[in-house]
Amino acid sequence: MVLSRFWLVIFISSIVFIVVSLFTANTYTIDSVLNGKKDDPILVSEKYIGQLPAFIKDSIKKAPEQTMIINRDTLNADTTYVYKNKTVKIYSGLQKSDGLLPTCKSTLVDLILPLIAYLAFFCGLMELLIISGASGKLAKVLSPVFVKVFPSIPKNHPSISYMTLNFAANFLGLDSAATPFGLKAMESLQEINPEKDKASDAQIMFMCLHASGLTLIATSIIGYRAAANASNPADVMLPCIITSFIGTIAAFLIVGVKQKINFKSASLLIVLMGLIAAIVGLLMYVNQLDLIGKNYFTSNLSGLILIAIIAFTLIFSFKNEKKFSEANTTVFDTFVVGANNGVKTGVTIFPYVLGMLVAISLFRNSGLFEIISDGIAFIFSNMGVSKEITNALPVAMLRPFSSAGSRGFLIDSMNTFGADSLTARLSSIFQCSAESTFYVIAVYFGSVNIKNTRYALGTMLLVDVICVITAIFVATWFF
Repeated sequence: MVLSRFWLVIFISSIVFIVVSLFTANTYTIDSVLNGKKDDPILVSEKYIGQLPAFIKDSIKKAPEQTMIINRDTLNADTTYVYKNKTVKIYSGLQKSDGLLPTCKSTLVDLILPLIAYLAFFCGLMELLIISGASGKLAKVLSPVFVKVFPSIPKNHPSISYMTLNFAANFLGLDSAATPFGLKAMESLQEINPEKDKASDAQIMFMCLHASGLTLIATSIIGYRAAANASNPADVMLPCIITSFIGTIAAFLIVGVKQKINFKSASLLIVLMGLIAAIVGLLMYVNQLDLIGKNYFTSNLSGLILIAIIAFTLIFSFKNEKKFSEANTTVFDTFVVGANNGVKTGVTIFPYVLGMLVAISLFRNSGLFEIISDGIAFIFSNMGVSKEITNALPVAMLRPFSSAGSRGFLIDSMNTFGADSLTARLSSIFQCSAESTFYVIAVYFGSVNIKNTRYALGTMLLVDVICVITAIFVATWFF
């Protein structure tokens, strides 16, 4: 319900702003909003050649060709003049994201179809884990802890194993595996949800912990920094872990207080301390490696563990082939059934993701996002916040809306300010330390047709703010 209203506000406010800009001559055409592609030049006006400043007009007349001339204004480097058929079209700036119609296409081609492929494969593996009995054994082992965090979940419930696999995949930076495990967890939790159109306490806790983005191996961030020729691409790994860990603890405490969870439970404290010890131990190990060692470790650990999970699933399934025979199926047929369920889930998710991404496209291309972003940066700069920090804020602001959009700002910050600048490093921490909140809510709650997300969105956005503040302090401390 809250998400629907927010989505409507974004849509209406963006459309209103586009119309106002059109009639106040701030833009010449709204075609870019509908059909424009990312990084295309934006057409802002069209004039007769006589209406142009003299030095622009003279340079066009002196040009060898009169049909199509591109001339850059030396005073405004982003402004381009194109002369053709007695008129001059003036372009200024580049489009920040794809327009509405290209977004519809890219959502299906670049996002949903790859996601369906991942869902099909990993849902097939999960079906093997279910029939072979592996998921049941994992749930039995972890039940004493999970019943403290999720009191409404019955002991040994299958959702426990799915949530565990999702958290583990996130922790190791395995995004392609984390989403299928998470969707399976939501489906399993929905089975015990008494109000099917309203998020349960367990679903909200799971979503908030998932979205807090606790990550050990920031593989993609390290890759972007390496491509930008950073002196030590992995130097942001420790700040990313610290920031995301604080975000996860904050999410747990906020939702836990709301749901009146017993924080004094001995088993809960033991697991929490064990997790902290494991993270500290891994950090100490990674910290003593040289540059090549760190790059090798971060590049291969996640992939190796993913291969190990796949190998374990297949070996365990063939070892327990009797259970498949008892269920009147085979290992391969079970995988196919699971993969088919994954495809159906992807189709169910598509409309929710499409609606959210189209709204975000309008929001960015209307110019409203830039005005809000610049306003916040102005306020921060007048509070004495360093310009290096305010230059990184667009990544933090866009991250809850769009991972691809914030990634674009991240790469731009490295290209503009240098990969080893505080701005670029802080942008990397922002990108790594949280999830794309609105995308995650659309995908996960959309997969089980939940309309009322209760306080999930508010909590996740609050955790995003906590991660931003923590990232600023951590980056300033380290760099």
